[in-house]
Amino acid sequence: MRYISTRGAAPVLDFEHVTLAGLASDGGLYLPETWPSLGRDEIASLAGLSYVDTAVAVMAPFVGDALSREDLRGLCEAAYGRFHHAAVTPLVQLDARNWLLELFHGPTLAFKDVALQLLGLLFERFLSNRDTHLTVVGATSGDTGSAAIDALAGRAKVDIFMLHPHGRVSDVQRRQMTTVLAPNVHNIAIDGSFDDAQALVKAMFADRDFAGRFSLSAVNSINWARLMAQVVYYFYAAVRLGAPDRPVAFSVPTGNFGDVFAGYVAAKMGLPVAKLIVATNVNDILHRALSAGDYSVGGVTPTAAPSMDIQVSSNFERLLFDLHGRDGAALAGAMQGFESSRTMTLAQPMRDTAAALFASARIDPDSMALAMRSASETACMLIDPHTAIGLAAARGADLPAEVPVVTLATAHPAKFRDAVERATGQRPLLPARIAGLFEREERYDHLPADLAAIEAYVAERATPTR
Repeated sequence: MRYISTRGAAPVLDFEHVTLAGLASDGGLYLPETWPSLGRDEIASLAGLSYVDTAVAVMAPFVGDALSREDLRGLCEAAYGRFHHAAVTPLVQLDARNWLLELFHGPTLAFKDVALQLLGLLFERFLSNRDTHLTVVGATSGDTGSAAIDALAGRAKVDIFMLHPHGRVSDVQRRQMTTVLAPNVHNIAIDGSFDDAQALVKAMFADRDFAGRFSLSAVNSINWARLMAQVVYYFYAAVRLGAPDRPVAFSVPTGNFGDVFAGYVAAKMGLPVAKLIVATNVNDILHRALSAGDYSVGGVTPTAAPSMDIQVSSNFERLLFDLHGRDGAALAGAMQGFESSRTMTLAQPMRDTAAALFASARIDPDSMALAMRSASETACMLIDPHTAIGLAAARGADLPAEVPVVTLATAHPAKFRDAVERATGQRPLLPARIAGLFEREERYDHLPADLAAIEAYVAERATPTR
């Protein structure tokens, strides 16, 4: 399998090199040169398989010769053996039509664990035979940071620097990052939003002098390997609801477009996806882009769903690449214009192409709270604010009655205890495995959202390239 950059000018890489690289050297994001496909019989054969066996079958075409199937299986067994549910990502029925895909049974109670537990092991495997020390830099709106830190803490040949927006993540999210005291973990709270943090990470990759001193890599969903791992649970859920003989729709709470793009990849591979519903909160750049062609950056409004408080959705570039006919030069020009003007208009033909698979919805705080309360009262289930946004969008979707709708439940409700309690009157309890979280020592540094300050901090603590 060969990987190309969305902007057309970076070297073509194999799976191992694309995993270690993260962001492409031309500022683009890596994608497979061609989409692999699974035939109808191959999809049908996934029914009844374990999550690990499903993962091997779905990911093997993307891995290519970088790992044998036996090695890939071993890594998957190690990654998903840390989950606290035998099904890894179980399906739970809410009513006659709506289902939840619970993605929060990993070590840090969020869907990011599904990909990052595997990514940490891939880093370790690929570095084991290299005289290279990896400097991982990442930005988080809450859950990526804790999941990446859990996956990489204490691992050899890796340092991780994680930026989060100061005061804009939940107390549980913050403590899951800042109470990990492994010497290779560095938490940085910045003054600003997640978009500011994400821009700083991209700027470090783009700074040739700085990037040349360190072997930089990424754990955000700009890293293809992370996105690849998320494709698996779309297949796992769909075959349990009748695929390939029955199409299934998915409602995905999203800010950075990574999780829903994984559903797009599943559809490109042949999974019969009836619709991908892009569910946003009031920070609705993705809804505006898909519904009206208005991909323009506004101010970030802090909400009770902080992981979606995003205006610049990095992974949207991957969809734009396909909508531009996979013309890297054309997309590079469009993205350069967007980065300077902070606005882009999607032409009607692009919107029409996207609309064949994507729908979108903007969910306001009242509708989010109502979805939490409804799930509690009618199904005796507590759901977090992000999942509630997905569920509200699912219930408002215009779909044939026979199509089941799966909402991706992206976080355990205990990660957002205050918001859940306000909406439902019930305060979710932390699972026993993290019950002592608020007694642990915290460690992090508070810095301005300034590239020079961040680079100086990283340079003082990272291991330079040999």
